[in-house]
Amino acid sequence: MTRYRGARVGACLSAVYRRDADGVERLRSTEALLPYPERLTDRLEQWAREAPARTLAARRDRGGDWRRIGYAEMLERARAVGQALVDRGLSAERPVAILSCNDLEHLTLALGAMWAGIPYAPISPAYSLISQDFGKLRHILGSVTPGLVFASGPQYAKAIHAAVDPDIELVLAEGRIQGRKLTPFDALLATAPGTGVGAAHAHVGPNTIAKFLFTSGSTRVPKGVVNTHRMLCANQQMLCQAMAFLADEPPVLVDWLPWNHTFGGNHNTGIAIYNGGTLYIDDGKPTAQGIGETLRNLREISPTVYFNVPKGFEEIAAAMRADEVLRRSLFARVQALMFAGAGLSQPVWDELDRLAEETVGERIPMITGLGMTETAPSCTFALRAGDVRSGHIGLPCPDVEVKLVPIDGKTEIRFRGPNVMPGYWRLPEASAHAFDEEGFYRTGDAAKWIDPQDPQKGLMFDGRIAEDFKLSTGTFVSVGPLRARIIAAGAPCVQDAVITGIDRDDLGMLVFPRLDECRRLAGLGEEVGAAGVLRHPTVRVLFQALVDRMWRDGTGSASRIARAHVMAEPPSIDRDELTDKGSINQAAVLRNRTALVEKLYRGSPADDEVLLPRVE
Repeated sequence: MTRYRGARVGACLSAVYRRDADGVERLRSTEALLPYPERLTDRLEQWAREAPARTLAARRDRGGDWRRIGYAEMLERARAVGQALVDRGLSAERPVAILSCNDLEHLTLALGAMWAGIPYAPISPAYSLISQDFGKLRHILGSVTPGLVFASGPQYAKAIHAAVDPDIELVLAEGRIQGRKLTPFDALLATAPGTGVGAAHAHVGPNTIAKFLFTSGSTRVPKGVVNTHRMLCANQQMLCQAMAFLADEPPVLVDWLPWNHTFGGNHNTGIAIYNGGTLYIDDGKPTAQGIGETLRNLREISPTVYFNVPKGFEEIAAAMRADEVLRRSLFARVQALMFAGAGLSQPVWDELDRLAEETVGERIPMITGLGMTETAPSCTFALRAGDVRSGHIGLPCPDVEVKLVPIDGKTEIRFRGPNVMPGYWRLPEASAHAFDEEGFYRTGDAAKWIDPQDPQKGLMFDGRIAEDFKLSTGTFVSVGPLRARIIAAGAPCVQDAVITGIDRDDLGMLVFPRLDECRRLAGLGEEVGAAGVLRHPTVRVLFQALVDRMWRDGTGSASRIARAHVMAEPPSIDRDELTDKGSINQAAVLRNRTALVEKLYRGSPADDEVLLPRVE
């Protein structure tokens, strides 16, 4: 019999099911949501009182040592920063904008703003450090109209000169920016808390805006999602009831996930604060080049729960095969693993199970679910150890209502609950369109039953409705599941694929490769450019085999790939093809590369840039 650790990982989720006469289906958790605080900072205050010296957050300094901030110290810092922000007359109309990766100053400023009831907007560092035209940064700053902009250092100088009005106060954690007047972050910390911040804090309540989180722009330009304290606290209480082990001991997290996204900034950071835990800020990344820092941290710190994206788990699983220290540290006391953002391939999942059994004699439960920026984020969880598979999203959290609405041959999943946003900031039309006549948030995501005869087994993800299209025959193409199949079949050398074929006779794909993995496979160095890598015989054979497989495994015109092109030019963040999360905007790629799509459909066996299946 397979043994799983963590019996207190939510076998509790179950739901009441109802089907209306019009075909709409509904789910609601059978478990009531327990009371939760009015403000997230109430938990900061609680733990500062009950465990003042316990580390809330830590990050390595330049010497490699952990710089730690305890709960009592963080509360003092938050009150000082809150007073500084109140003194400046900041408000929802003139909030704080943060240009920074995850760091201790970022967290201090965020908690200080929340303490004072002043919203803040964490902005993706990619919009400042990778973008060349700073279009998305300008768009976001224009949307929130900040009264203060914080940056962690002079690496943001180019973006600041291009997009931040000189009249807006600029605060820097360290260094200087030539030609710009600035305030050192230490000046905020040096402010003495007074009656002003006390009065402001007293007015903070469940409806107070805590932050503006911007959507990734995978289908449209980023929109500012209003996140209230009620949303954050209700969702954290849902997590506590779904993952009961969080109450057994203060959670320990080792986490890189960016705070400008809801997974890292709300879900993971919130888990630490809400439960009196410790967050070790990981400066690694889920790439072949960036995973080294993550592995270093995991060898030293044993988390009680571990979150990552599928690529991160893939890199960690590969490293653990030959690294016993890493295996023993990661599996020492972790009660659950969780992925989000994409599907985890079954071979990687199986390898994690095998390594855990080999190391500690039992498997670690893997959790997944469905969440989004608009819902703070979690709405459903798939929790039952041994039954969860990639693509499962499970059943609703306590106090979350699910509505399943048939649309164009698919079923859209919609949500209503205390974790759902009131709307988008300064976008009344988009806000009105986001909700149906009953007040359910329209996600645009499709779902289907794992077992149509047994709703208690839960739901699985069925792609984005907006990405689906019809072939010339009128046949619907379900893009999300097809992309997932391509990425899984091409792992680890496929980053993503854009599906072509709108109003055409057959399907094609534009494949975005992971060039570092292709180089590794072919034994090539970094000096070899994209075109050279893709011409290498080993790489060409791999992608030809992928095309052959996608043709062979297809069951009809809506799932059989008839042609492909492997992209030497990467997706562009400035042309809206790539989000800051690294996901592909299908519509933008197709819009920007129409000539390439036309060439794809004119391709012949003599065209070596177009891969056609070898049909036996």
